[in-house]
Amino acid sequence: MEMNEHQIRRIDHAVCDWMLELRTRILNHFGQRLTVQTKTGRKDLVTNVDKENEKFYVEKIHGFDPQAKILGEEGFGDQVNSLKGRLWIVDPIDGTMNFVKQHDHFAMMVGVYEDGEPVYGAIMDVMNNVIYHGGPQIGVFANGLAVPEPENLSLSDGLMGMSASLVVNDVSHMQAIEHAASGMRIYGSAGLDIIAVLAGENVGYISYLKPWDIAAGRALLEPLGLVVSTIDGNALDMLSSNLVLVATKQAQQDILKIVQG
Repeated sequence: MEMNEHQIRRIDHAVCDWMLELRTRILNHFGQRLTVQTKTGRKDLVTNVDKENEKFYVEKIHGFDPQAKILGEEGFGDQVNSLKGRLWIVDPIDGTMNFVKQHDHFAMMVGVYEDGEPVYGAIMDVMNNVIYHGGPQIGVFANGLAVPEPENLSLSDGLMGMSASLVVNDVSHMQAIEHAASGMRIYGSAGLDIIAVLAGENVGYISYLKPWDIAAGRALLEPLGLVVSTIDGNALDMLSSNLVLVATKQAQQDILKIVQG
């Protein structure tokens, strides 16, 4: 059954409160020693804070919405193999390398989906204390202030957020895309790259993303007239990894022409 506006606003209020509570905990951790481990390799890190944050979200979500499933990056949620019903998708620290090395430039993200469709998203730029939050039914906000729809700029008129490895290896004509844009920006956090597009600072973002990297963003981007697709313009599979393109409608068309040759 489709969620109503009242239900989504309840989720919004709860998630923003959780993020503010976790932000305080994160700042307190900066005075302590982090436990850092590798996952798939030395550049794929996980810390005790990632794990503690996800456990916090899982406990809060189970109490708030006990019938829902939870998909979390660190595996403390549920085994999820279907988009049926309500699904919460959680990234407890997005940009863990930045978190460890810089104590800055990282995010937290929570997305809520109903039968595969986005109904709510929240991305917190932790160190700047700004939460982008909302969804298709209630609009998109930054700390409660409405976010205007970004100008529909072309690729040549804007900056692109891109993954360095994609450009270096020229995956799917990334070097041509970078050359056609006004320039390239690398933030090291999908959440911050998505915020840059939401805020109209960049016209697009391209990277390999997993469900928790894009779930919240999609719920915020699409209501503002921005497009989220695979690099060749197809719909995303929200339960698998994709080479994802986020962009203004005009920049997406410009990029698809390059990708499709």
